[in-house]
Amino acid sequence: MVDPPLSDATVLITGGAGFIGSRLAHALVSDNEVTILDDFSNGEAGRVPGEATVVEGDIRDRESIAETIRGADVVFHQAALVSVAESIEDPLESHGRNATGTLTLLEAARDHDARVVLASSAAIYGRPARIPVSEDDPKAPTSPYGLEKLTADHYARLYNELYGLETIALRYFNVYGSGQPANDYSGVVSVFVDRACDDDPLTIFGDGKQTRDFVHVDDVVRANLRAATADRAGEAYNVGTGTRVTIAELAESIIDVTDADSELVYDDPREGDVRHSEADITKARTELGYEPAVSLEAGLRMLAENGGTRR
Repeated sequence: MVDPPLSDATVLITGGAGFIGSRLAHALVSDNEVTILDDFSNGEAGRVPGEATVVEGDIRDRESIAETIRGADVVFHQAALVSVAESIEDPLESHGRNATGTLTLLEAARDHDARVVLASSAAIYGRPARIPVSEDDPKAPTSPYGLEKLTADHYARLYNELYGLETIALRYFNVYGSGQPANDYSGVVSVFVDRACDDDPLTIFGDGKQTRDFVHVDDVVRANLRAATADRAGEAYNVGTGTRVTIAELAESIIDVTDADSELVYDDPREGDVRHSEADITKARTELGYEPAVSLEAGLRMLAENGGTRR
């Protein structure tokens, strides 16, 4: 991790007890006044640094937002329902958390003139027209989750254009790292590492030739810290590594670094699965000074040495 370029600031992190939000809190808390808003539907209190102020509340609740955002210089908006499968099963609940929740936050940020760094997603691109995908490429989400993130992404830009609110949307590709819940697309690393550490079979959905751009959570935190102080507003940036690997290659690498006896098992493709995904990070490099520092091999070895993502 790098020293945060943000210091002596009042910071709000929504979803700050979650996987990425808690890592942000730990990176910021020594040099800033940090408040966390989380409903603990997915977050865990044990992840939160003791120096942070914690408010239990729902991102959709105006009173909770008003209580936590007052005086904030920067808001890192990480709160979301991140499951593609759950968004397909219950789109109304997913929309409420991801789209309505973001709009509620942006309104509060407008009232208090706080910069917002918002977690968007590569899911907004759907099945990319080309690889690697750039920020200006077509957006055609294949799930309610992707559509909700696209809505939030657009709202961030619109609030900058209409109201002058400083916003930056970061379009995360497949984030992984220790402490990540083992679920859905980005969670394939979590699932594979945890199962390999137990010598259990690794299940691949489809033929295993689909590709993903896996970015370590420490690099995602770096991108957020860069966005917090960048002389940019109303922009969106891909956050990945600019490289991709097949799911079969990922599984083999994990078996190798964990020295596991796991076998590969193939199952039917999942609904809404995108065939290929890779970020063009030229814009983030040029305008934010973002540079991924953790290779996939290094990131997997860190997980293996820690005994899996659950540790």
